[in-house]
Amino acid sequence: MDDDDEAPGIPEWVVTFGDMMSLLLTFFIMLVSMSEIKKDEQYQALVESFRRQFGHDSSMESVLAGNAKPRNSNLAKLATMGRAKRFSTHAGGDKVKAPVGDSPQVRIIRPGSKTAVGTVVYFPEDSAKLDETAIAALQAQSLEFGGKPQKIEIRGHTSLKPLPADSPFKTHWDLAYARCMAVKQYLVSLGIDERRIRVAVAGKNEPFHIGTDPLLLKQNPRVEVFLLDEVIDDLVGTAQEQANRRAPPIEAPGN
Repeated sequence: MDDDDEAPGIPEWVVTFGDMMSLLLTFFIMLVSMSEIKKDEQYQALVESFRRQFGHDSSMESVLAGNAKPRNSNLAKLATMGRAKRFSTHAGGDKVKAPVGDSPQVRIIRPGSKTAVGTVVYFPEDSAKLDETAIAALQAQSLEFGGKPQKIEIRGHTSLKPLPADSPFKTHWDLAYARCMAVKQYLVSLGIDERRIRVAVAGKNEPFHIGTDPLLLKQNPRVEVFLLDEVIDDLVGTAQEQANRRAPPIEAPGN
């Protein structure tokens, strides 16, 4: 037997194959573990760890000048899934209608939906004064608004025309707001609770008509007044604070 003959044993490729199988086994264990994660914080921490190891931070593009980092990678999409999972759809929950911010200091409130109860008050061009037609419309509408707990939204609009040089209003926003306040003050004088009223200003950004018919364009300077599907208490304090306010006082022992 020659000395150059290889000694009997396991071929060298088996070692490489074993290492590869170990890595694959680790990878599949990780996938199973990710499928069992129920807490958003753990999921987000895991995705962030992968992003640091395999994302653009470890690539050469991250040291180049300019905005060369990829923003549509799969890791970037995974990073947003932790926030999207707050819908709890993976556990059978329903999606909420309002976005939820990451910061506890940010509170995003879903605006109420319009109802069929409401009216539109039209104004002369460049004016915020209620005319007789507008007053009559608000008087009739106040009868439907009265005695209800729902919020009322007043939304002001203007036309697309530039304001005249001698206008008392600096911008279309000022004019639309003045119209809202005129409507709001008149409704309050008719007995509508001021706490029910919400003022919104659209200015010239939501014209009802954009054509050339002068009769139709007169409908752009207007104020929309409508009932919402939310009540006053919906937006006053937190749910726990409201429950504490409604709870009966606890009597001291012996009383």
